[in-house]
Amino acid sequence: MKIIIAEKPSVARDIAKVLKISTSKKGYIEGRGCAVTWAFGHLVTLLEPGEYNPALKRWSLQNLPFVPNEFKLKLITNRGVAEQFQIIKMLFEKAEEIVCATDAGREGELIFRYILALCSCEDKPIRRLWLNSLTPDAIQTAFKNLKDGHDYDPLYAAARCRSESDWIVGLNATRYYTVRHGRIGGGSDRVLWTIGRVQTPVLAMIVARDDTILQFRPQPFWELTTRYREVTFKYNGKRFQNLEKAEPLLQKITEQSFTVTAIAAKKKKEQPPQLFDLTTLQRELNKMHGISAADTLTATQSLYEAKLITYPRTDSRYLSEDMKPRIPKILGQLKALRPEQITPLDLTKLPFTKRIINDKKVTDHHAIIPTGMTPRRFGANEQLVYDAITTQFIAAFYPVCLKNITTVDGVSNQIQFQAKGTQIVDPGWTVLFPKKKKATADGQTLPAFKKGETGPHEPFLREGKTMPPKHFTENSLLGAMEAAGKFVEDDALREALKERGIGTPATRAAIIETLLRRNYIRREKKQLRCTDMGRCLVALIRDPLLKSPEMTGEWEEKLKQIERTELNPDDFMKGIENYIRNMIQDNNTRQLDTSRWGNCPLCGKEVIKGKRAYGCSGWKDGCPFVLEPNCKGKMLTGKQIQILLQQRILPHPIRIDDEPRMLILSTQGMPLDLRLPSADRQKHVTKTDRH
Repeated sequence: MKIIIAEKPSVARDIAKVLKISTSKKGYIEGRGCAVTWAFGHLVTLLEPGEYNPALKRWSLQNLPFVPNEFKLKLITNRGVAEQFQIIKMLFEKAEEIVCATDAGREGELIFRYILALCSCEDKPIRRLWLNSLTPDAIQTAFKNLKDGHDYDPLYAAARCRSESDWIVGLNATRYYTVRHGRIGGGSDRVLWTIGRVQTPVLAMIVARDDTILQFRPQPFWELTTRYREVTFKYNGKRFQNLEKAEPLLQKITEQSFTVTAIAAKKKKEQPPQLFDLTTLQRELNKMHGISAADTLTATQSLYEAKLITYPRTDSRYLSEDMKPRIPKILGQLKALRPEQITPLDLTKLPFTKRIINDKKVTDHHAIIPTGMTPRRFGANEQLVYDAITTQFIAAFYPVCLKNITTVDGVSNQIQFQAKGTQIVDPGWTVLFPKKKKATADGQTLPAFKKGETGPHEPFLREGKTMPPKHFTENSLLGAMEAAGKFVEDDALREALKERGIGTPATRAAIIETLLRRNYIRREKKQLRCTDMGRCLVALIRDPLLKSPEMTGEWEEKLKQIERTELNPDDFMKGIENYIRNMIQDNNTRQLDTSRWGNCPLCGKEVIKGKRAYGCSGWKDGCPFVLEPNCKGKMLTGKQIQILLQQRILPHPIRIDDEPRMLILSTQGMPLDLRLPSADRQKHVTKTDRH
């Protein structure tokens, strides 16, 4: 008997329908010598420490680090899981062959292999069904091309390493920081500080950005500008940091004539947009409509299960060569939905450029595109996501946008100026994005200038102030996660950094939602801002690697190397084990420097003690940092001041007005009076952080 297992009941029903298997049983569908069954996503997880050794149920520094000699599995405790697992186990034991039809990716492979292992059926013959969409044609084609399941052993090895490394880092770091720093006022209440291999570096990025903005001091500047024939010309030199240096130049050109010295026109081709991968889609929907990454993923998954788009959890923006024959058919089917947009395309001569078709750039799955099937009624988010995917797909085959970039040079009393303007010659693909085109229009409309023409002008100084970086939005944070903490807009550079991205396209939305749920960050309109709890946690963590986007990116790159059999999984796991052991050992041995107070959080210089307060030694240079030892009527001791300045946090929270509080030093130099969660909200203190 052949057993096919899908990740969800809905996918199992789609497969059974295509294979004409129709007899419904409890927990599976049977017929034609086959049975199609399903999981509910993850059914199996790793054991908790207390299940290896009852003594480990108690959280203690003496038991850390804990790394099992061999990881063991158990069922998750959700309703209906145990019953469904027994049905799967019964079917697997009868099976002559097992076909894995879970999601075609790292986590889908892990779901299947963990179930297989817990059923003790790892010796059974296994095959792999690799689906890019759930249309009947795609399912039939995939079944004709079943692969040996063991061809995907490297993918499973990478998935297992991801799971076990998250367990090791998350569990040990969470227990360590909770036991070491979670006690409230010496009482029995404890704050749960959850640490994660991926989530903590993301939180640290948000805290660092918010701190940079808090520390930012705007600097004034002046730009020399002039108006000639209603066109703004800017001075060719640098802008001025003080008014005294700018005014002499302004006086030099006041009541002088302005002469056009050169006119240069350059044609520019703006290529059509590339197809969407999941992260780019999430960024676009957040930027244009303010939809969260999690809601975009939910809508995209719904569209996939409705057979309207291809597999969503992809990191590729390209299609494979074998997709070429299917594209004209998909566009032909979409013509009923978008006649005005598709009619201009010659479906017999589509421009299949390397920006669209590139086998080397397709990983587990190709870019997200429509399947061509007729849409049903949508929810609001589903409609926006489907429209974005469809428009992007059509635009990829449109002509380039042609622009004329005109640069006009001018001079007044030997002072050089320049103006730039843009004219659209042929809008090409941009006609499909009227709103975006309007929002991104650059340059000013220029009249017809002639070289050598002269006339009066209106010079002036424009005063401005330097601006701090912007707070993260989900759009910019996803971009930073994709590029391992680096902030790049260039498509080619971001593509090169994908190997070292933080998390995966499938997990990034969940990481953001986890930080929100744990009150480490909060949403303010489109912005993501750290909370005092989030800043406190980052201040607690002294190990820079635990909050390093670069280190997390390196780990992710190594997982991809395991997928390609370029790295031994055991070597990766040994590295993780050594890291967590060293991290805990280093934290235990780190001592406070009692010979000094600490560094200024604003400028980094030494802090000195005054008669009434502590202040920065750079006060003569203008540093305003002052730390008052009195906070809400509580006088901080000298040791507590040292801890605040050297570690940015008090080791044991104090009680103020009978409320448990923890003091951390903000980047503005003031102790943050942080209310900690009450004991009745600490019911889940023994749960392990998984992300």
